Formats: sequence, structure tokens, C-alpha cells
Amino acid sequence: MYRNVLIILSVLVVSIASAQNKQLTAEDYKKAEQFLGATTSRYVDWNSPVPHWLENDAFWYKTGGKTYLVDPAKKTKTETKQFGADANPPRSFRWTNMAISPDKKKEIFIREWNLWVRDLQTQKETQLTTDGEKDYGYGTDNAGWKHSDNPVLKWSPDSKKIATFQQDQRKVNDMYLVSTNVGAPKLMQWKYPLPGDKYIPTIRRVIINVDNVKVISLNVAPDPHRATMSDDIASSGSFDDIDWTPDASEMAFVSTSRDHKNAKVRIANAATGEVKEIFEEIVKTQFESGRDAINWRYLPGTNEIIWYSEKDNWGHLYLYDSKTGKLKHQITKGDWLVGKLLKVDEANRVLYFTGYGKEKGNPYFGYLYKVGMDGKGLTLLTPETGNHSVSFSPSGNFFIDTYSQPDVPPVSVLRSINGQSVVNLEKADVSRLASRGWKAPFVAKLKAADGVTDIYGLVFTPSKLDPSKKYPVVDYIYPGPQGGSVGSWSFSASRGDHQALAELGFIVVVVEGTGNPFRSKSFHDACYGNMSVNTLPDQIAAIRQLSKTYPMDTTKVGIWGHSGGGFATAAALFRYPDFFKVGVSQSGNHDNRNYEDDWGERYNGLVDNSDYAIQANQVYAGSLKGKLMLAHGLMDDNVPPYGMFLVVEALAKANKDYDLIVFPNSAHGYGSYNNYMMRRRWDYFVKNLAGNLPPKEYLIGGEK
Repeated sequence: MYRNVLIILSVLVVSIASAQNKQLTAEDYKKAEQFLGATTSRYVDWNSPVPHWLENDAFWYKTGGKTYLVDPAKKTKTETKQFGADANPPRSFRWTNMAISPDKKKEIFIREWNLWVRDLQTQKETQLTTDGEKDYGYGTDNAGWKHSDNPVLKWSPDSKKIATFQQDQRKVNDMYLVSTNVGAPKLMQWKYPLPGDKYIPTIRRVIINVDNVKVISLNVAPDPHRATMSDDIASSGSFDDIDWTPDASEMAFVSTSRDHKNAKVRIANAATGEVKEIFEEIVKTQFESGRDAINWRYLPGTNEIIWYSEKDNWGHLYLYDSKTGKLKHQITKGDWLVGKLLKVDEANRVLYFTGYGKEKGNPYFGYLYKVGMDGKGLTLLTPETGNHSVSFSPSGNFFIDTYSQPDVPPVSVLRSINGQSVVNLEKADVSRLASRGWKAPFVAKLKAADGVTDIYGLVFTPSKLDPSKKYPVVDYIYPGPQGGSVGSWSFSASRGDHQALAELGFIVVVVEGTGNPFRSKSFHDACYGNMSVNTLPDQIAAIRQLSKTYPMDTTKVGIWGHSGGGFATAAALFRYPDFFKVGVSQSGNHDNRNYEDDWGERYNGLVDNSDYAIQANQVYAGSLKGKLMLAHGLMDDNVPPYGMFLVVEALAKANKDYDLIVFPNSAHGYGSYNNYMMRRRWDYFVKNLAGNLPPKEYLIGGEK
């Protein structure tokens, strides 16, 4: 009898364990893999029109193996065999564009800390500067987290002058990384300032006459290595915050303070180097000159400056007098924001720009508008609901408008400059993809943790959702503040591996929290001074709200992210251990005292004015209750791995279990190991969050 009871109990235990630990197979992972972009893209019938412009704004483009000729004057689109087989124009590269003169005859390059010019026809090389030295070179590109051997400069329109600088980083601290290889390791050493460092790189501004070589120093003190959009002073594709006059007699520029609280508008005489102070803007948090673009312009013909400011809590355009520095008037206004100033029609005094939040619906959808410089005649040019991307014809009289939504495929249309539809170009067809079980994510409108502010996100559910079942939740996070978790709000058949992960038995959520951009200034500044907030209260509030609509098991919530998302993931498990149970933290900047100077000093403030120590993840490592995996590339020159090791040390001191993956020779992204990392991430959530068993060493992207 006793033996029979033991047998029955053993069978029950095995049965319960089997129910709790479902064995996923390689076939399950293979089905999930079909929802990655490498596969889904093959079943979307769509090619965004890439125009090859002809005379009178006509153009041709290829799609689906066919070539079409578009004639705006006739309002026609006709199939043609007249043009070549090359579907795409040659790709242009950022540094090549920056270094090559507008007339395509000259190229600037760096040799031994000095600038040289090469005649592209004769290959003759001429030295432009002679006093450059180690760590005090001309046009050198180094923001610490991003660096290259290419020059940073901006050519004058006449191809005769360049605006550049001599960068002083002689007293700046070094960063060190060491390779892993057979034999002696290789030391990687470069200048990498940290928050609070006494010395950061500075730039001594110069103008160089290229044809008749002469270096003209601007009569102004060296500036911190900063720009109005970031500390990557070439984020625009050339030397940021530089605007030449058409005749190259003057150069307007903006000097940004170390903490981004002060922006000074200045105009330099290109012949003498004399600098005139025009006006400055001072903010309490951090100043930006636009959203994904530098939006100020110098208009010498009318002695005006178009300026971008959030002084009324929204990003708008203002018109200043460039002679007196006084504000003439505000151009745009209202509870919405200007994103990117795309076109300035000086003759007709009309501006064309993308705007966000003015139309009903999703505030992250960008639309094209025009407005007079007097602030009158604000007109919506792209009325269809969605996120619009536009490109203008050579004359500026037409533009191609491509628009979509996360759950609505794209459409392209040619419009006149007044917004009238001229020719319908392309419309995506996802029917083949849908027939394979694909579905778009759900768009959610929610409330932030304050219960008042609207926030938005995307929800990915299994393609075969069982409404009678509760699903564990995985929250993908990127807290910004310069970006957000969703990224583009345009259509995409696959967004990372979100849908693929959902196919393994999860509901995946992606939420833009307070502190992310493209909203009001106060919304964006929500985490200013304490980036460790990481939008996490909003993430929790969102998941609780979503659980009322979707079959979520909120006792099983996981989270993952990369870079800033890695910082947020570890913070989630340390600070909210009773809500977030499993996390995968990739390449996180866990302590901003160990990350590049500008990131913290821009969004937290200077070290003297902000408590960086209390924001560091290692301080809270002892609170870990769930399962945490850390991952990092040991040659990460963006976010060096030492912050991660501080967390590892703290976890060991607190006697906490954790998992660690390192990629010895990988940088911030994992390159050829990305699929490996993805598979390990899937395995981690399958095992530790869903309580199931993953197939052993499934190979994503391998032969099936």
C-alpha cells in the first residue's frame, strides 16, 4: 500500500512538472524566427520610390522589376524601358559628403593632426595647416563615445573656404580597452571625458581659405565640444551649427555651453575672423535646436535668423533680427511642436516643416506644413492620417510623400508644393505576409503613472492568441531621453524580434514614457536630473492598464533593453523587484559617472548640481529578487564595460545570483553575435519567465 502511494505521488509530481515545464522544440523556434525581418520583408510587396530626377521635375524609379516614368506636368505615371537597370542612385556616405567640396573638385583629409586638400582631378595634395599636434589637431572627430579618423568641417557654398576647428584634448582623460586574442593583447586607448572631469575637449574655431591657403582664427574663446543637438558635433552630416552666407563672406554659428543650458548665436566675418554676438538663449534644463534636425537658419539677405526654441513649452520657430539680436515675432505657436525645418522659401517668405501633435490622434505622427514667416497661413499639406516622410523635387515645386502607421502599410504619392495630389505612386500590399499568419501590432493609448498624461505604445500578441489563457509579459524598453522605445511610428513588418518573441508564448509591449521626445518640453524633461527614473513608473502603469484588455499574467513580467535600455532593465529589477521578475540587460550604462561626459551633463546636469551616485545601478543590486542576465561587448567604445562590472561586483558582494554573457571583441552592438544574443534572450525568458524549456542551442539564421 505504502509503495503504491509513493508511485502515485511520483506520477503526480512528474505530471505537474511537465505541465509547468513545457518543452519547446526547434520547430517552435523556427516558426517564431519566421516573424523576423529577414523573412517578413520577402512577403511585403513594396518598394519605396527612389527617384532619379530628370528635367522639369520628371523622374523615373524602379519597383517590382518594372521601371516607371513620372511626369508631373502631365500628371502621369507610365511604364518604360527607356532607363538603365540601376534601380538605386549611388549611396552617399556621411564623411565623403562632408570632406568633398560642393563643386566635387576637392577633398579634405587629415594627415598627422593637420588638414590637407586633394585635387580630385590631378590628385595634387596641399597642406592647409601646419601647427596641428597630437591631441591638438585640426578637424579631428572625437566625442568619446563616437570617434573616427575623418575630418569634421563645413564647406562654403563657393567651394573656396571651410569652417572647422583645432580640437584641444591634450589634458582629457583616456579610456582603455584590451582585445582578446592569441598572443599579446592589443590596447585601445583614446580620449574619453567623463562627467565632472576638469578637462573636456574644446574647439578653437577657424576658417580656412583653401585655394589661397590661409588659416583665419575666429576672435572668440574656444567652445566646449558641444552642438545644439548633441556633443557629436557632426550629427547633421557636416560641422553642426554652421550656416554660411551664399557669397561666403560671413558664417553664422552657435556656441553651446558644456551643460547645454546656454546657446549663443554669433556671426563671424570670414575674412577677418571678427565675431559679432547676436543673441543667446538660456534654459533651466537643456537646449535643443530641433527634433532630429538643427532648425535654425541665417537669412543674410533680410538680416534675419530663424530660431527654434521651446520657451513656451513647445518646440516652435521664431524670427530674430540678425543686426540687433531682438525678437521680431514668433512664427509658429500652439500646443504642438515643429520637428524638422525642411525648406526655406526666402523669395516667398514661406517655411516648410514637419509638425507633431497638431492633428487629432497619435501625437507621434509627423505631418508636413507650410507657414508664412509672418506666422500667417499655416497649412497642412499631407492630410492623410499617419506618419509622413517627404522629399522635395530639385525645383522644390513638388514632393514625394510616403505615409503609414504601425498597423497600416505605406502609400507613396507625388504632390505639388501646395499639397495637392498629382500622381499616385505606390501602395504596399501585405496580403502575402498576412496569409502566413502575420498581424500588425496593436496601437495603445494609455495614461502615464500620474494618471493624467497620455502615453502611447505597441502591443504584440501571439498570432494564435488563446483568450482563455494568461500570457507572461515582456516589456522592451529604451528610455531615451533622446529617443524612445518605439522608434519610428511608420509601418514596419517586423520591429526587432518583438513578434517573434510573442510567438514563443508572450505578450510583448513597447511603451513611450514621459521623458521621451516629440512631445512638450515638460514631457521631455520629466526625468531631467534623475535619468534612473527610466520611465519605469510609466511602464508599470501601462502594463497594468493593458492587462485589462489583453490576457496578461502580471505576476510574470519580464523586461529587456540595450544601452540605455540595459541601464533601465537592471534598474527595473533592482528598484521594482516585486513587479519585474526577469530581465536581460544588454550593454547598459549602469553608472553615468562611467559614461561619456555629455550624456549625463546634458540630461542630469553638471556633477556639482546632480546626485549621480544615487542613480547608479550597483547601489541597488542587493535588492535583486528575480533573474537577471547581463551582457556586454568587452571592446565597447561607446559604453565601456566597466559600469557593468561595477554591477557584477555589487551582486557578488550581496551574494546574489546572476547570469553574464560577454563578447570579448565586440563593440556596442554584437555584430555577428547578434543572433546568438537573441537566441539566449529567448531562452532566458522561455525558461525563467514562462517556466518552459527551450530547445538546446537553436541556431537563428542557420540552415533549417
